[in-house]
Amino acid sequence: MDESTKARQANLLAVLALGVSDRARRAEETAAGHGSAAPAALVALHEFLGGASIDQLRQVVGLTPSGAVRLIDKLSEIGLVKRGPGRDGRTVAVTLTPRGNEAARRVLAARHAATETLLDKLNTDERETLTPLLERLLQELTAARLGERANAKSPPGGWLCRLCAFSACGRDESACPVAVFVQRAADHDLKQ
Repeated sequence: MDESTKARQANLLAVLALGVSDRARRAEETAAGHGSAAPAALVALHEFLGGASIDQLRQVVGLTPSGAVRLIDKLSEIGLVKRGPGRDGRTVAVTLTPRGNEAARRVLAARHAATETLLDKLNTDERETLTPLLERLLQELTAARLGERANAKSPPGGWLCRLCAFSACGRDESACPVAVFVQRAADHDLKQ
């Protein structure tokens, strides 16, 4: 493949990623009723992080400690989260209220709708071809992010799966390409 074709593919992928991200973010923020990290915090607490400390939530959504406290203050004021005693007595645990769970489900549904309307334009064969390509690209992205962490750099934005609908990605069936890749990398490291 020539360099101009490679450059074009890289540019097309970057533009697609940006456009899909913008579209999904707008839908997520509208559904959550809040911007910034609120949609990610709601979904993370709903999907896998309920009862986590503010510091754990901060890491997942990519905020500073003070930014995480301000976010939890805002979400608590409007009745979407509540604080409780943490696991070790020194930390504060964050959980969603029933309204917070409802908001998280709205964010997930809006995110799905924002992306499904694009995928819906593909025929069955195109969608079947796309799935393994998406899985492969996610594995490459995961490898890059693990490399950043190994070099003491935090990937931008927090955890890759902070807005993921676990039931849709197949995480519970060990089909999530990100989780599978991370597990293989951990197993490989243990063997060395």
